[in-house]
Formats: sequence, structure tokens, C-alpha cells
Amino acid sequence: MNTASSSNRILIFDTTLRDGEQSPGCSMSPQQKLVMARALAELGVDMIETGFPASSQSDREATAMIASELRNTGLCVLSRCLPGDIETSARALENAVKPRIHLFLSTSPLHREHKLRMSKEQILESINKHVTLARRYINDIEFSTEDATRTEDDFLAEAVMVAIAAGATTINLPDTLGYTTPNEMRNLFERLIATVPGARNVVFSAHCHNDLGLAAANSLAAIEGGARQIECTINGIGERAGNCALEELVMALKVRHPYYEIDTGINSQRLVQTSQLLTRLTGMMVQRNKAIVGANAFAHESGIHQHGMLRNRNTYEIMNPEDVGWAASQMVLGRHSGRAAVEHRLRALGYLLGEEELNLVFTQFKDLCETQRVVNDSDLQALMQGPSESEGYRLASMFVGDGGQNQRASARVELSDPEGQHVSETAEGDGPVDALFSALSAATGVELVLDSYQVHSVGVGADARGEANLSVRYQGVEYEGSGVSQDIIEASALAWLDVANRLLRQRGNAGKAAAVTA
Repeated sequence: MNTASSSNRILIFDTTLRDGEQSPGCSMSPQQKLVMARALAELGVDMIETGFPASSQSDREATAMIASELRNTGLCVLSRCLPGDIETSARALENAVKPRIHLFLSTSPLHREHKLRMSKEQILESINKHVTLARRYINDIEFSTEDATRTEDDFLAEAVMVAIAAGATTINLPDTLGYTTPNEMRNLFERLIATVPGARNVVFSAHCHNDLGLAAANSLAAIEGGARQIECTINGIGERAGNCALEELVMALKVRHPYYEIDTGINSQRLVQTSQLLTRLTGMMVQRNKAIVGANAFAHESGIHQHGMLRNRNTYEIMNPEDVGWAASQMVLGRHSGRAAVEHRLRALGYLLGEEELNLVFTQFKDLCETQRVVNDSDLQALMQGPSESEGYRLASMFVGDGGQNQRASARVELSDPEGQHVSETAEGDGPVDALFSALSAATGVELVLDSYQVHSVGVGADARGEANLSVRYQGVEYEGSGVSQDIIEASALAWLDVANRLLRQRGNAGKAAAVTA
């Protein structure tokens, strides 16, 4: 086979800053794009698509900033087949050490008729004209046949042939609508690489969308068919259902290396921190069960799974959490956990229990799981130290105002404290919930750092209730709380108090234990 399609090295083309940013709500400022580009370079991607310069001044500024700083990573910009776009793209890349212009033009019947209103002959003429023009500015030219997987085989081959003859060095075959299947994708690459003149002298690339949940599978199939560049994004963000997730592709190739025998230049130990950086920059959270970088990717709650993990971690994990940037696997203690996991955690905390004692604590543990989803180390220590007399703070009343235009939101809460006395506090915040949590913090004296906050409906119709779930940190330890009410703001307050009361009970039990020791 040729050098391009038989290489055992896959080029990772990251389009987080271009296609990923097109995901609703994920726009980034030039400075944010520079921060993300630095992280992508440290991660080891081969090519960063920085944006679409002809579309906005912001993309032009971001590309120029990134090009002035990153000297060892390839930088690419997207361009329509228009002379003005190409000239703008070339100017934006003036300071880049390894520049590339990425031209695209639709080829499918649907796009030809309804989007472009161009004939096959006009499309082939445009490809030849604009790839030739782009080569006058920059030697490295990528050409994409947009909606390739819904294009007739013979016309797609002709379009690819024209692009190669005009000077394209990379040919990208996008599954623009996430429409194709792995078998079709593999056959498409095999066929074009084998039959199109000049195909063996260029790099073939795949750009797969996830509309049917097949982006990673289709990208791997493209590799099997001869593709040697994959276009992907961190966390799989992008148009509609997103793109192939970089972390999923990279780890599939790494975990299944004996099968694929193909490597990337990615430092996989930086995957989690790069994912979390993108979340902070865009505000788009990663679902907890997301492969590789989700909070539950290496978490185990089922008693059967935990028992297997305690015997041999390979029973329920196919990769090391440290290899992708997590500190360790998590044995989450909750409703589905068994005695073995609880005993193992108690031993780690220094408690060596006999059979009868363990039975009693395990029963108390199960009772606790009926009122909270996750039981952490502090909860276990509280069980070992006995029940607290304090019932904690209770919500007596609350008022929250959004503040109106150009004014901060405010909140007033009245609580019944552990001694039965009433305490009230007022606070302001950047929004109603922020003000509410600030008022609760002032009333209880508990400072919590909010990591995530979600509300959703439980039930339907007039009986529907709102459930609030939040994840917070206190002195570096993560806690989760939940609350349910017909009013979602009240549910949010109850979720906050769920955590605060737990911490106060633990603090009280710790004080009792210290007094007994003294």
C-alpha cells in the first residue's frame, strides 16, 4: 500500500475551535481560543483548525493570536470556494509556521440542487479553480467534499480526482449529517484510495458527525479503509449532536492497539484536564456517563462490580484511569453497594470491624442510602461515631427577586436552626440562585463552592415537582445534595441545606469524638 494510507500513525485534526464552537452556546472569545489552543498543542494534536476567518473578525483575531504563539503545531482555517475567503484565510495565517487552508464544497445531489444550485460541471470547475488559487498562497491545502456520504460514487470520485490534480494534499470525506454506517464508511475509503488517480499520494481524512451516535465508530471504520487523518473535537462538541470525540477515538486506538496497530501523537494523560478546560471556557457540561472524561467513567457503585474491582480491577475496567488523567477509580458508595465495598472503605479509614459490628453499620448505611444518593467518607465516620442529636437547619421561609434590568438579584431566607431558634439573612448575587445560596451560606456559616447545579421535573401535570441536584466542594472534598419541591427555587434551597446539614452533623460528631478522646 501507499505511504499515506498504510502508515501506522494517525494524524489528529482538532476542530474544537471551529466546528466545535459552532455548537449552540459554545462561542469563545479570541483570548479563550488562544488558551484552548495552548492546551490542544500540549495534548499533542497534529493540526488545530482555529476558525473560519471570512465569517468574523473574532475568528481572524483568534487565528492571528494563535499563529503568533504556537510554532510546533499545524494551524488550519476553513474557507469556502470563494477568492475573497481564500485571500482572507491566507492573511490570517501569515505568521503561522505550519499553515493549511481547508476548502470545502458540497457534492451531494441534495446540496447541489437546494443549497448551491450548481451543476456537476460547475462544481468540478469551482474545485479546480479554487484549489489552484489556494495553492498560490499556501502549499498545504485540504479539500472537503461536503456531504460526501450522500454523494453518488462516480461523481464523488471525480470531485476527489479534480481536487488532487489541482494540488490538494489532504482529501477529507465528511459524513456531514452523521448518516452513514461503519461498513459503508470503510468501503468508501477503500474504494476511492484504490481507484482515484493520485489518491495514494495524498492523505485521506474523515470528519464524522454523531447524529446517529456513530461518529467514533465511523471514524475507526475510515481508518480501517485507509484514512490517516481523523477530524474530531474535545468532548465531541459540534453542530447538532456533535463530532467524533477526540478522547474516544484516541483511547479506542490505544486500548485496542493489538487490533489496529496504529498510534497517535496524543498524550492521553492530558485528556481529562483538556476536557475540563473546555467545559470551563464554554460552560457546556459533560454528561457524567460520557466515555473517558465523564465523572462516572471510572466510578463503580454496583456491589457486584465493586466486589470484582476489589479482587482485580481488570474485571470491570479496560483502561487505567491514570492513563487519561483521572487520579484513580472511584468506589462510589450508594444504594447498590454491597458489604464488601463498605467494609473495604471502612478499613481504609482505620475501622476494623467484627462480623456483628459490620452487619449493624451496613444496615445503617443502607438506611442512609434511602435519604441521600452517595455516602462519602465523612458519612461513614459519622455512622461509626453514632447519631447526632442535631436535626440541622430547616427552611422556614424564603423570598428571591431577580433584581430587574442592570440590578443584582437578591434573596432573603429564614431558617430554623438546630436549637429551634430562627435566623434570617439577606444576600445579593449574580442571579436568583446565586443570591439564594449566598443567603443560606450567611445564615448557616457554611461556605460551599458550587461545581454544578441542575434542576428537572419529576412527574407530569399538576402533580409534577421540581428536583434540584448540585455538586459542591467543601475544604477540597466533593459533596452532592438534592431537594424536591413543587417550587424549583425551594428545591434548590433544600438541596443546598442537604449538604450543609450533613457537614454540620459531621462537625458535631467530630467534636463529640474529640471530647471523648480528651
